[in-house]
Amino acid sequence: MTASVERVLPAGPATSARHPLFIATGSVVAAGTMLMFGMLAVWFKFRDASPLRVGKNGKMIHDWLPADLKIPEVATNTLAITMVIAAIMGQWAVYSAKRKDSQHTTLALFITGMVGVAAINAQVAIYKQMGAVLADGAYQTMFYAITGTMLFLLCTGVAFSLVAAFRVLGGRVTDRAVVTAHAMYWYFLTTAFTAMWFVVYVQK
Repeated sequence: MTASVERVLPAGPATSARHPLFIATGSVVAAGTMLMFGMLAVWFKFRDASPLRVGKNGKMIHDWLPADLKIPEVATNTLAITMVIAAIMGQWAVYSAKRKDSQHTTLALFITGMVGVAAINAQVAIYKQMGAVLADGAYQTMFYAITGTMLFLLCTGVAFSLVAAFRVLGGRVTDRAVVTAHAMYWYFLTTAFTAMWFVVYVQK
């Protein structure tokens, strides 16, 4: 009497769970990157099309930035440093969440949000110091279009920080998807702002 042996294939490797939040955040980051760098490309186009004039060093430069507008370099440089701090705080939240440290994760998220609020306040202060009028020329229009878009993105980043912080306060520190997606978004904001800062505020 022979016993029949049932042959069964071994189970395949376990598939990692897909987080819709990662996909959504990545899509927003990709769209925001195309938006900001596209606007900076338009900025270059307008600047290169501006008339030439003799600069202080005797060289010919583009007459793009109006003579009566002065960019407050201290405020803009401080704002750039502030954005770097926000990205570091976002990564600190991920570091703490991996260790299930809800206290420091919440603290890092709230600090990220507050740094974002400080960045928004600094940008508004730059507007007041410059006193540029939107309809005065192509420079003013492009300046407010680019910086205003960045300001809106910063507001969404602050909202993201608050949502992530309240989720951790609700006891979901083990769900690291939100905290990781939050850090990804602030990396995008910091990168986009750094590019804008160099083109608009440094190169002028």
